[in-house]
Amino acid sequence: MTEPLPIEDLASLPSFHHPAASPDGDAVAVYYDESGRNELHLLDPETGEREQLSDGDVPRNARWPVSWSADGERVYFHMDDGGNEQNDIHAIDRDGGVETVVSMDGQLSLTDVGEDERTLLLGGTAGGQMNLYVHDLESDETEKLTDHDRAAGGGVLDPACERAAYSTNESDDFDNQDVFVVDLDEKKPENLEIGETGAEASPSEFGPDGDTLLVSDNTNDFSRCGVYDFESGDVTWYGDLDADERPVGFTDDGDRFLALRVEDAAISPVVYDVDSGDRETFDLPTGVAAFASSPLLGDERVLLSQTTPSERAALLAYDLETGETETLIEPAYGDIDPDTFVDADYFRFESHDGLDIGAIRYDSGERPSPGIVHVHGGPRAQDFRSFNLYDQFLLSRGYSVLHVNYRGSSGRGREFAERLLSDWGGGEQEDIAAGARLLRDEDWIDEDRVAVMGGSYGGYSAYWQMVQYPELYAAGVAWVGVTDLFDMFENTMPHFQTELMEKYLGTPDENEDLYRERSPVEYVENLDSPLLMIHGVNDRRVPVSQARIFRDALDDAGFEEGDDYEYHELGEEGHGSSDIQQKIRTFEILDDFLDRRL
Repeated sequence: MTEPLPIEDLASLPSFHHPAASPDGDAVAVYYDESGRNELHLLDPETGEREQLSDGDVPRNARWPVSWSADGERVYFHMDDGGNEQNDIHAIDRDGGVETVVSMDGQLSLTDVGEDERTLLLGGTAGGQMNLYVHDLESDETEKLTDHDRAAGGGVLDPACERAAYSTNESDDFDNQDVFVVDLDEKKPENLEIGETGAEASPSEFGPDGDTLLVSDNTNDFSRCGVYDFESGDVTWYGDLDADERPVGFTDDGDRFLALRVEDAAISPVVYDVDSGDRETFDLPTGVAAFASSPLLGDERVLLSQTTPSERAALLAYDLETGETETLIEPAYGDIDPDTFVDADYFRFESHDGLDIGAIRYDSGERPSPGIVHVHGGPRAQDFRSFNLYDQFLLSRGYSVLHVNYRGSSGRGREFAERLLSDWGGGEQEDIAAGARLLRDEDWIDEDRVAVMGGSYGGYSAYWQMVQYPELYAAGVAWVGVTDLFDMFENTMPHFQTELMEKYLGTPDENEDLYRERSPVEYVENLDSPLLMIHGVNDRRVPVSQARIFRDALDDAGFEEGDDYEYHELGEEGHGSSDIQQKIRTFEILDDFLDRRL
């Protein structure tokens, strides 16, 4: 076994987040933490020179994206309190001056910046449910634009700042999602009726002239890209429907659009010709690519990040005409040899009922090797073939790692995702358990030293696996996880209440038995191996009450803290963090627990 990587060295590797090209492409705004703290930087895409713009004025946790003002003179960012995600919108100018732009109760997110240099489109929960708001920079007034019972999101402005497109659901089918357009003055939403009822459609960007709208829809199982024509009301669809494709935005002239293709836990950037429908895939290594939130640099160049399981993310400028790539931010490795990091193997296996499940496996090289089943959150998400700092931390300590993209995960089409509806805590947990059995059966794995860990919905899964499949695991780690579905419904944010809880489970009044049956706290007496619980006290997605409820239930059942379970509440932290010092703290807790228990 190789010497474990020092925690501080690993957690302190500089990372960049949320790059965004300025309107004229002369600068890239990007969060970067090379100083040891997340700060906003400006990068010159021609010279590669980078300067730090902020000085402790931006969030420590780089969860939320940044956006440029229309004139390119300042950058908007989200500011919360200790990771609680109850954001206000701030701006920082090119000289480093900071001001508060919009302040409202609840969660606030900037969804688009108007080309008229005065209009901001926002999503906010000040009125209860997540709806759209319009802020006028000249008058400093904010108006509510929509008033839906279900969450409205993904808002984009047309070039004239007269209309906004967004997605929500007004049908009786909870699985449905439609694209609406609303006039900013009249405030009367119109359903564009894209796709069938029960499918999910969403907008991406208006065309340069405002007469078209780039949209997606999964009526035919896999998500596809389309261009909606406002004059005819027709949609031109693109792609061959053999993998999920998600639109990103038009090129400057509107003749092409950028998209991301998701296949076998990898993401490839593609560009479509609007007239011919021809698709060109970028020439990049197999892994995960992501376009910047504002990707156009001018001169046919686009901004994107690229990573593989064993290579940290690089920021790239890609030439659409030549296919040439220029690296703007090299992946940082500090004193760590890049060859230390382990590559992954993607494969599929048959679950308990014959369903084909995708998985990603890392072999630490230790013999026999302890194993970690690392479960993703969401649940409408997936694990990718990208660099994961937590995985590499575990691998450096000899643990081999398995990720299971269980039913309900994204990237496998609508039918696969909908298998989890009305079955939260059912078939997907069988998939995870089947993956754990597969890992235990490997002749190079020590079956007596297999643990499960995960965060958010992965934290729920860790709790559930520990009390429903105790024979499979020697230890468990539940991080910001759900334990009591009744309490979760009552105390999460309103758009998580409707778009997560109600969508997958109905309401507690409608399905009281299901809420009780699928709550891990109902089965605490089944715990048979040490459990580590970690939760941020400022978490508004999965409130800290979830961990406290499970801890108290363990105490009531006669379990002993320190012997049977370990409990940590993290101050100044919400639903996870990118902050270096907070990562170090979490790594130290995790390292100590696994070293003693596994």
